[in-house]
This record gives sequence, C-alpha cells and structure tokens, in this order.
Amino acid sequence: MATAYEPYGPGAEPRGSLVPAALRAPFQARVWREFLYLMLSLPVALVTFCYAITMLALGVGLLITFLGIPVLGVALAGCRALGAMERARARSLLRLEVADPEPVRAITRGSRKSGPFAWVSALIRSGTSWRHVIYSLIHFPWAIFAFVLSLTLWVTAWAFAVYPLWWWVFPTYTDQPGAQIFEHDGRGFFLNTPFEIAATCVIGVLLLLVTPFVIRGLTSVDRLMVSGLLGPSRLAERVWELESDRGVVVDTAAADLRRIERDLHDGAQARLVALAMDLGLAKEKLQEDPEAAARMVDEAHGEVKLALQELRDLARGIHPAILTDRGLGPSLSALAARCTVPVQVTVDLPERPAPAIEGIAYFTVSELLQNISKHSGARTGAVDVWRSEDRVMLQVSDDGRGGADARAGSGLAGLAERLGAVDGLLVVHSPAGGPTSITAELPWRE
Repeated sequence: MATAYEPYGPGAEPRGSLVPAALRAPFQARVWREFLYLMLSLPVALVTFCYAITMLALGVGLLITFLGIPVLGVALAGCRALGAMERARARSLLRLEVADPEPVRAITRGSRKSGPFAWVSALIRSGTSWRHVIYSLIHFPWAIFAFVLSLTLWVTAWAFAVYPLWWWVFPTYTDQPGAQIFEHDGRGFFLNTPFEIAATCVIGVLLLLVTPFVIRGLTSVDRLMVSGLLGPSRLAERVWELESDRGVVVDTAAADLRRIERDLHDGAQARLVALAMDLGLAKEKLQEDPEAAARMVDEAHGEVKLALQELRDLARGIHPAILTDRGLGPSLSALAARCTVPVQVTVDLPERPAPAIEGIAYFTVSELLQNISKHSGARTGAVDVWRSEDRVMLQVSDDGRGGADARAGSGLAGLAERLGAVDGLLVVHSPAGGPTSITAELPWRE
C-alpha cells in the first residue's frame, strides 16, 4: 500500500534518553546482534565459498561430458539455498527484511512438458542464480576482514576498559608487574603504574565508544550485499508491483461497476418501472376517468424529473461534466461548496494533466472532503493543488479532532491503494487532537 505516516502523538517513537546514544551504544542489543552476525559470517562464508568454488569448478570441468550441466544446476540450486539461509540470518540479527527472489520457472515450448532438464536450464539462465554465486564468492574475503577487525576492536576495547579490574592478575599469578605492551633489547614495557592503568582504561573506553559505529558500518556493507545480490531484481520487483497494482485496478473497477449496477437497480430503474406501471394505469383510466388519468400523468411527470435527477447524480459520480469541461479548479470548488464546513480551495497548475490523473485527483479530494464532513468535527478546511516537477500534489487539511489512520482499515486504506495503482502516494499526518493534513502525490501525465 502506498501510504506514509509521520510519527506524532501517542503512537510516536519515544524521545531520546537522558543518556547520549554514543554512551548507550556498547550496551545496546542491536550492537551485540550485529557483532554476532559478523562473528558468524566467517564460518558461514567459508562454507558457501568452498561449496561455490568446488561445485562450479566441477561443473565447468565436466562440461565436456553430459554431467556438466546437471552439476552446474545443483551448484546454482545450492547457492540459492545458502542465500535463503543468509536472508534468514540477516532478518534475525540485522533486522533486514529482504524479499525472496523470483522463483525459477521452466519455460516450455509447444507440447513439451517441464522436467528436470527444463528446470536446470532455467536455473542456468536465471540472473538471480548467478547473483547468489557472486555473493558466495565476494562475501568470503569481506567476512574475513570484518571478522578480524570487529573482533580485534571489540576484545581490545573491553579488555582495556576494564583493565583496572584485572591487571592484578599479572603480579599475583605471573612474574610480570602488568600487561606487557612491547619488549626492546630485553627490556619490556609493562602497564603497572596508576597513570598507565588509568590511561589504558581511558583508551579502552574511547575504543568502546567507537567500536559500535565501526561494527555498524561493517554490517551496512553486509546489508547492501544481501539486499542487492540475494533479493529480487529491480525488474522482478517492478513486475510484482505492477501485478499488484493491476489487481487493485481490476478490483476497484469491479467495485465501481457493482455500485453503478446497484444504484441503477435500486434507484432509477425501480423508479422507471413504477413510472411505466403508473402510465399503464393512466392509459386504462383515460376513457373512464380523464381527470384521474390526468392526475396520474402529472404524478408520472414528477417521477420522470426525479429519475432524471438520479441519473444525473449517477453520471456525476462516474465522471462529472464540470471536470471534463473546466478542469480541477472549478470542479474542486464545486465539491468544496457541497462540504458541510467552509473549505478554501487553491489550485495552482500551469496546465491540465492527463484526464485519468485529473479524475483520480478529483475523486481523491472528494473522498477526503467527505471524511471531513462525516468524521473530523472540523470548523474549517482547505484544499491545495500544485505541481512539483513531475508530480501533482494534493493537500487536504482541516482543524478537526485528528486521529485519521489508514492502517485502521478506514476508507483511507482503499484510497491509498488506488493511488498506489498509478505510482501515487498518500501521506497521513493526523495526530490525536488535530489538525489533520493528508497529502497525495500523483504522477504528472499530459
């Protein structure tokens, strides 16, 4: 769903603690999870690297025989399975949500049925499979570097920071007065004086404050590799998004058709049926009681007017004539005039966008103004429309009670889905107590 929310009010994120983030970092669960991720990366990367190198070398070497292709297929399938494990590990320790890549789909021709050979062929042709192989090869040297750097910094930082608590081990259980830093010409330098012990502790604390950010930087590279190489390709994501948007458009069109059919059946059609019956009765009474027939025709004339008005309202709900003839400015002003609270309308567009975008913008504002009338308790409202580069911006605001939330399953959720179907976005800012400001973005199409 193409919806964004701004954190305000009771549901907002908690404000910063009295303790600065830099001082809390070494003790945060996130840092320890990321450190554990880096520690596990080395053995996992070693396994994946050895598997990828061994199976690819074996498969390429056997290409001169019939067995090369199946071995390559097994190698790629194994790399994809290891990639699934890596996504799960990143999801658990790094809190990184990476969607599964597109599945392997064997392409059949004519009446040929898909089988093992078609599946292996699809594996080999799949760019996703080879991206998993690339990850297996490049992650190993990076895992070595990240493992050594993070472990060295983390252990050294904690050892130095708590050195005043354990330096006594050396003179008590060894023949050294303290931890030996280096030795030159048979003479060693030991950390045993109060100044040296305190300086070591200070250095350890500084390292302890810096190391979490180093770990975070190292895991940022892992995040990029996992999301870029083990997730779905941009093309696949776009295809899935378009498929989802197509489903939303189809469902919306079907719902609109059902609404139109219901309005016709329950409104104008029922009224026209009753009108036909009244005219039939008037025709029968025309010879016997002309005055009664005239009264019935007069009543039928009133019914015709009502039926015509219902048909006009229905047509206006499908696509208002004022929007087609005069554009967004006058049509939105007409909408605002029907709102139960005073609404100021400002439209600043250099030219008219595509009719489809105009229609979506019109019905978006219409639904938001209905929400103001029914739910907001507002005294005033405002509608602003302008163009920002290649986007049409709509903002509907009011001074009501606030608390609007599309996640609660309200009409805003369906509105956000309709906007998302055309690459639009709905931004909801509605803290409890108000005011409410809802911004919609639509692509500019001429």
